[in-house]
Amino acid sequence: MSEMNVLEVVRADITSLRVDAIVNAANSMLLGGGGVDGAIHQAAGPLLLAACRELNGCPTGEARITAGYRLPAKHVIHTVGPVWRGGRQGEDQLIADCYRSSVALAVESNCRSLVFPAISTGVYGFPRERAASIAVKTLRQELAQVSSLSKVLLVALGEDAYRILRRAMTNEKEASAQ
Repeated sequence: MSEMNVLEVVRADITSLRVDAIVNAANSMLLGGGGVDGAIHQAAGPLLLAACRELNGCPTGEARITAGYRLPAKHVIHTVGPVWRGGRQGEDQLIADCYRSSVALAVESNCRSLVFPAISTGVYGFPRERAASIAVKTLRQELAQVSSLSKVLLVALGEDAYRILRRAMTNEKEASAQ
């Protein structure tokens, strides 16, 4: 199956999706926080926090995996996105690394379906349009090399985030057709 068929944008609550793995936009300690991270920890329950403690953190751009516990997802892939510092300190590469690391870990863990939030666009301040463009481009590149993932979703909770992701999908599709 081609990457065009597996990469989609949906508007949903990431903690409600029945998939093999959801990606958590985590902090480097992996001990929960606000936004998506807090929602995932709350929905998964206290065993997720206990499992994350055993991982001893995660560097920016890398990913770690745990069970999903009380989530409908079998696994949680925790990745640490970069804090936006103006775009001159490798932020684009680091956010792309988050997507690459998460896909690699999903494939290694025999996942068939994977869901991503908008990494680093909350309190870390990464510009949403730029992050969406990098996410779509990176995921299309990665999925072109992987046949085991049958469904990869970019999830947006709100309408504005959904429009930004849809626009990034359209722009990337047009760019790759040229």
